[in-house]
Amino acid sequence: MQQLSDHGQSVMINTAQQFGLSQDAVRSMMDAISAGGGNQAQFSHPEIGGMGQWQAGGMVMVGDMFNSGLQALVSNLCQSLSQSYFNGSFYAPQPVRGAGGMSLGGGQWWPADLGQPSSTGMQNNMGYAVFPQSARLATLIDGNVRVFDTGQHMIGGVSQQQGSGTSVIFTSQFGNVSTLDLQIIAGPELENQTPAPATQPAAPVAAPEGPQQTSASADADADQSQIFDALTQLGNLRDQGILTDAEFSAKKAELLSRL
Repeated sequence: MQQLSDHGQSVMINTAQQFGLSQDAVRSMMDAISAGGGNQAQFSHPEIGGMGQWQAGGMVMVGDMFNSGLQALVSNLCQSLSQSYFNGSFYAPQPVRGAGGMSLGGGQWWPADLGQPSSTGMQNNMGYAVFPQSARLATLIDGNVRVFDTGQHMIGGVSQQQGSGTSVIFTSQFGNVSTLDLQIIAGPELENQTPAPATQPAAPVAAPEGPQQTSASADADADQSQIFDALTQLGNLRDQGILTDAEFSAKKAELLSRL
């Protein structure tokens, strides 16, 4: 049985007291909720009616199908545990291991400035670490570490690995979320980008006869050049799959509005 985290231990003790159940019954339901990604559970424990099912949104099935009191208990219990599930991992982090069972950097392969993850794991030779306090998610695929901004998503666990080899689907309170939908903060895609060549200063030319170009006009030309350079870089990020079409279009419109 996987060791509980401090958060998981607290949830088990407090929930058992709140619902008048044994810690063993609550732990059984916590495992079922976790296996269902926080949104569903298939459980079996004598204190909660034997075998049953629960799904977020109101679906509850218990062994004693005519016992409305038991159904209400299971429904409230599962809703409470589901909320706690998305507030932090129930389980203590486990060392991440690669092919052949070899430890990856003693279990820590993510950037040190991310701190200690709430949960880590390895699936299909893909490692992941979740950092809810800083809204960050780190993945390790084929030796490449990527860091994503999870935004409002509270990552519960890995769902499956997609065929592209670099994208992974996780579960959150909003359902499934792919790393393709998250903003990448660090990774080989960003490190390998070739910076735009610096513009060489033009050779000085004699000022033409007539009114001199104002300082404001020169600044406007420089701003336009920077905007077009930024548009080129945005196009490269979209072509590499780092930006979605929607993100590219929104940023493009913002930049063009400055012209």
